[in-house]
Amino acid sequence: METAAFLEDAIQAARLAQGIHRYYQARGFAARSKTVISDLVTEADREAEAAIRDFLLGRHPDHAFLGEEEGASGEGRFRWIVDPLDGTVNFAHRFPFFAVSVALEKDGELLLGVVLDSVHDELFTAVRGGGAFLNGARIRVSETRDLRRALLATGFPYDVDRVPEAVEYFRRVLSIGVPVRRPGAAALDLAYVAAGRIDGFWEMKLNPWDVAAGVLLIQEAGGRVSDFFGAPYRLDNPYLVATNGHVHEALLDRLHDRHET
Repeated sequence: METAAFLEDAIQAARLAQGIHRYYQARGFAARSKTVISDLVTEADREAEAAIRDFLLGRHPDHAFLGEEEGASGEGRFRWIVDPLDGTVNFAHRFPFFAVSVALEKDGELLLGVVLDSVHDELFTAVRGGGAFLNGARIRVSETRDLRRALLATGFPYDVDRVPEAVEYFRRVLSIGVPVRRPGAAALDLAYVAAGRIDGFWEMKLNPWDVAAGVLLIQEAGGRVSDFFGAPYRLDNPYLVATNGHVHEALLDRLHDRHET
């Protein structure tokens, strides 16, 4: 019952952020750069995180919190990990692919995850040991077994010094003719893997708030998440590969320019 209550809190928090996203999309907003010119933040990012933080810590003052905009606060067995607006560049350009991501850890293990697509009102949820769901209906990863028949997604880092590395990984996968999409919101990319819409995803330079909820979604939907070398994924690792499981080793082979596929 405790986990069910936490899940409802996570959903309510995500809905608060969705309302803020929609408000600013309707009235307009200002965007400014953070670390580099293409790394944007808006009023919606900051207000959504504040709303989520206030709501969750108001209900659970003994919990810790990690958010993209304001960083870490508090200590405790439970930690909320939040991206208040994943896909800010998309949001700023009114490209309709952005979301809010809310996850909860207990003693360092992911307990639940919520990804809410603010535009299309698609709510992805997962609880450890309880499966993954989209708007209440159970979801599973795809059954694609041949990497050459897969649809993949990836992303590129804001740090221009790392772009050549990312482009080389991209080239290695494209070289066998696999179609690759770059939608621009890792939380939704991962949710789409969980729902079987994408067969695999990889990206470098990710943060815990980008992926925490999505990682659990994929695990509960029957998929596999690892680092670039196949080791079980940890949130402190910026290199992530997520697939339906069937094409995982083949994708790792391509990323490392091995030719077994």
